[in-house]
Amino acid sequence: MKLENKTFDEIETGTSAELRRLVTPDDLIVFATASGNYNTVHLPGYDTDGDGSPEEMAPGMFVASLISGVLGSMLPGPGTLYRSQQLSFHDRAHAGDELIARVTVTDKKDGGLITLQTEVIRTEDDATIVSGEAQVIAPKRKFRADDVNVPGLLVQRHRHFDAVIAQAAPLPALTTAVVCPTEPQSLGGAILAADESIITPILIGNAGKIAEAAAEIGRDISAFEIIDEADDAAAARRACELVHEDRAGAVMKGHLHTDDLLRALLSKEYGLRTGRRFTHIFVMDVPGEPEPLMVTDAAINISPDLKTKVDITQNAIDLALSLGIEPRVGVLSAVETVNPDIQSSVDAALLSKMAERRQIRGGAVDGPLAMDNAVDMGAARTKGLKSTVAGHANILVVPGIDAGNMLAKQLAYISHAEAAGLVLGAKVPVILNSRSDDSKSRLASCAVAALHHFHKQKSRA
Repeated sequence: MKLENKTFDEIETGTSAELRRLVTPDDLIVFATASGNYNTVHLPGYDTDGDGSPEEMAPGMFVASLISGVLGSMLPGPGTLYRSQQLSFHDRAHAGDELIARVTVTDKKDGGLITLQTEVIRTEDDATIVSGEAQVIAPKRKFRADDVNVPGLLVQRHRHFDAVIAQAAPLPALTTAVVCPTEPQSLGGAILAADESIITPILIGNAGKIAEAAAEIGRDISAFEIIDEADDAAAARRACELVHEDRAGAVMKGHLHTDDLLRALLSKEYGLRTGRRFTHIFVMDVPGEPEPLMVTDAAINISPDLKTKVDITQNAIDLALSLGIEPRVGVLSAVETVNPDIQSSVDAALLSKMAERRQIRGGAVDGPLAMDNAVDMGAARTKGLKSTVAGHANILVVPGIDAGNMLAKQLAYISHAEAAGLVLGAKVPVILNSRSDDSKSRLASCAVAALHHFHKQKSRA
């Protein structure tokens, strides 16, 4: 960032400067964190006055702080020190408003004291939000710099999941067979989704343990159907039977091993096979990313061959379409060129060609791509890659379960992403979370399952 100040001797009465700023929901969160002002009328997502919509009102002092931005960065600029600031608040700004902060010099006094008229105006209707007068000590020494760098801030909120949950809320509640919700996290996630009217849970497992878990989290579960099954295998089988009886439109993993659930789902006798390979998809809300990012397969298929990767890719595309996302599939390898010694690069090229020939439908597929040029436009340009996917991938197909699991956990634990987990390829969506996932992840997983179920039902109609 280039900065240059105006010294006291350079400033003349009538000199003016202004700064434009679009107020964003993230601005409100950053200001709340910095100031300690957690008034919910200033925070995204809270309906404080009960009128049915969040206020998302910019705090008055946030708006006023834009004035100090002009004074400290432009006029007089670096070296300026406040003496006083008088403010009058005339209107309120909200997230989404574009504001202009403007200062105009009205007087100069010996000793470096400058008086300025200050105002903040909303551009949409020219309404004055704040007006006032500032007195500052202007710098005496000239300062000029071309490389003033301030570290960027990343707000760790999960707006994509908020949007997915809001999208699923108006749909009919999806009846879901919850297998072994015998500890607080798994039971709490199902109840939270029920509270949001996203699912109607049928709780299957040891009834005594389910009751103990409910008591631990202080929830009454008398309104839910409970099917008492002595062990995990019997509970998983009963969930499959409910699907065949058209009593459940989804299955949700509770407190049992994934292998025990999959064994029932894959049973030739009572399982939920459809002919397509079961594949797992993490839908990840990564702070700072413009849309959800999908990682597949990180939980089921260990070393998938080309045929399995076709189903992995198609399942992910189908899910993206259910969520209203334009699918752009980056098939990952260690390199972005085909190397016969690296099987993942060969498979990626074949998947890309198969998509061209419409053997994979519904989305753009490109590969091989290394991680950097799959998600970063600058890296893609450096390597001379030009496609609708390179630099813009929102579905990442990994070479194998090791790479997928590491990538998903890196996004979760280092990039602070939340993850929703779903298994596709079965007769109904299977909500598959890790036993360590929190309630928000489980709620988002239920919302993703409900949206996918609704989309499939609509496409069949």
